[in-house]
Amino acid sequence: MGIAILALMAVGVVLMLTRVLPTAFALVLLALGIALLAGAPLSGGRNDILTSVLQTGSAALASTMIAVLLGSWLGTLMDETGIAATLVRKIVEFGGERPSVVALGVFAVSILCGSITGSAPAAMLAGVVGIPAMIAVGVTPVVAGGTVLMGISAGSPLELPVWQFLSDALGAPVGDVKAIMVKLFPMALVVGIAYVLIETRRRGARHAWAVRLDRPKARVRRGDAPWYALITPLVPIVLALGFAVPIVPSLLVGIVYALVTTTKWGELNGRALRSLYKAFHVAAPPIVLFIAIGMLLAAVKLPGAKSALTPIVSAISPASAVWFVVVFVVLVPLCLFRGPLNVFGLGAGVAGVLVTGGIYPLSAVVGLMASYNQVFSVSDPTSTQTVWAAQYSGVRPEKAMTSTLPYTWVVALGGMVLTSVLYL
Repeated sequence: MGIAILALMAVGVVLMLTRVLPTAFALVLLALGIALLAGAPLSGGRNDILTSVLQTGSAALASTMIAVLLGSWLGTLMDETGIAATLVRKIVEFGGERPSVVALGVFAVSILCGSITGSAPAAMLAGVVGIPAMIAVGVTPVVAGGTVLMGISAGSPLELPVWQFLSDALGAPVGDVKAIMVKLFPMALVVGIAYVLIETRRRGARHAWAVRLDRPKARVRRGDAPWYALITPLVPIVLALGFAVPIVPSLLVGIVYALVTTTKWGELNGRALRSLYKAFHVAAPPIVLFIAIGMLLAAVKLPGAKSALTPIVSAISPASAVWFVVVFVVLVPLCLFRGPLNVFGLGAGVAGVLVTGGIYPLSAVVGLMASYNQVFSVSDPTSTQTVWAAQYSGVRPEKAMTSTLPYTWVVALGGMVLTSVLYL
């Protein structure tokens, strides 16, 4: 039965890679297939398909969905109120004509945007103004797009919805996830800075007049946001890290702060509702994906699936800390192209097996998946943020992958070494 389940997972990977089915649809079918192979009854039992997998599983990541919606709301407000654009403009003005300084400034803003929301919205917040500004001072298009992506990746360990997702998906306390992510952040930060400094010098300058870009028309510039509103991205991070405020209240305080510091009293209701409705549009794709992931996690946790998969996965998983690092670093490419180690896809099921089977400590699995996420969030040419940043820069997503992958691979290596030292 275990071999049959693994074969079914392989079919699911093929369906996602070839885009025969959207990732969410493929994961739901996988959940149903695994439940059937595990011998789960259709209904009426404790571990049945209708209740345990579809009903309970679909809501298993509800806290994550709320956090994603609130993060999207805050990101929408940063766009609508001009907070993100003002941050970028101020940094570009400070950097002047120095490509490395401008790129480092946009990288810093991208970290802030990536700590609030993920995927394409984060890339847009920093990139709509930041990418043309970098290209204008001589940064090559591929490095301009890569700088925004590396910043989003460096901000990802501080992204509160990601904490909530790893907590819900793997069953780890938020505090444990936070401890791992805070340790991962300096690695992503240092490697991101190295990317900006090395690539801006290695590839040289390219004058703006020589760059032909196929981009959407630039947005109409809004007025600058007040200086005291520019700390908005830091508000939820400081509350969650410094004062141990739970994730949802931290994001809500950030939303209120953004509204109060940028909006006239009589316009508060209108802006709040308008930005919230936009946030639903932004958050809908990841929420659908989290519904499907919850079903998949429920399926792999069924007793029949657990007993079938645990001996196989245990036999092929490296036992020592050294081989843990070696093997999983070599397997980094499997988190790309919606591969089997992408935690926002089939990788969630793999992680579930590693946890429920007791193959590795829970914290080690969190560290492993967080390390893979650092690669996926930048270098996967099928992810929305990579596609947007590359196309807005005028290059193909595959070029963004080849530019950033050597660096994100190093971040993954550092994360796995840290995980093995602390938890194995």
